[in-house]
Amino acid sequence: MTAWMALVALLFAFCLDRWFGEPVARWHPVVWMGHYLAWAGRRVAPRQAGSWLREFLGGALGWLAGAGLVLLAAWAFQWSLVHFPEWAAALLIGIALKPMLAWRMLREEAGAVERALAESLPAGRERLAMLVSRDVSELSEAQVRESAIESLAENLNDSVVAPVFWFVVLGLPGAALYRFANTADAMWGYRGERGGRVWEWAGKFAARADDALSWIPARLTALLIAGCAGGLPWSRLRGEARRTPSPNSGWPMAAMALALGVRLAKPGVYALNALAREPAREDGGQAQAVASRVVLALLSLASLAIVWLRSWE
Repeated sequence: MTAWMALVALLFAFCLDRWFGEPVARWHPVVWMGHYLAWAGRRVAPRQAGSWLREFLGGALGWLAGAGLVLLAAWAFQWSLVHFPEWAAALLIGIALKPMLAWRMLREEAGAVERALAESLPAGRERLAMLVSRDVSELSEAQVRESAIESLAENLNDSVVAPVFWFVVLGLPGAALYRFANTADAMWGYRGERGGRVWEWAGKFAARADDALSWIPARLTALLIAGCAGGLPWSRLRGEARRTPSPNSGWPMAAMALALGVRLAKPGVYALNALAREPAREDGGQAQAVASRVVLALLSLASLAIVWLRSWE
């Protein structure tokens, strides 16, 4: 794939995202990945804990088989376009890339929580429950807003920066592999029981694979947030990012907390920028504005990287 094709594909994917949002479920590749992971999950995760090695190997093999299918499908699709006119191939790759990122949906969901909070606290909690897996029934208005901003920052990496990063590096197969890994982590990466099955070891490989593929993009997301906010002290950002259990999600969340000058916390787990004020109503909109600037900066940076990387081919 030439630099010109990659640039057109990337920009067209974002145009499709802006114009149409997410494809319907029956045609969404990430939904297909989820179907596979649900099917395989019933076979790799036991209802009662047994041999940790058997569970780990079963989860690893299930993940590798799914990842192999995703890579093969994405590579075959990209390769099949080799005889198409470059402009047509670029547009078709852009169509295939679009489902691997979800900027419009992320922005709209973050705004929906803030609008629901304006109606009532119960409405805000109900809307937030669509975004996060934690219990939201006892959260205060400030805590609902904190969770929404955290979700926006974390998913800015998962749903935008990381897929674009891997597309730049490995083309469509890279973006598809990342989306599979991130979906597998969301469905399998639990430390205990979920859905009547034990995931402690069965989901370990999926969780670590997602950690590995997200390591650079998460830090890139934090740097982009910091840059779009006028700059943040690196030592402070690194220190705050390390307060979360995840090796990656703390980076964009800490950057957003420092950029907004607010406290972001998950009760009993972590507190980022702990001495700052609680988020106010205007901070939700400000977080979305920062995220929008990050996306624009990402597209500029990705375009330059595509040209530079393809110049070495």
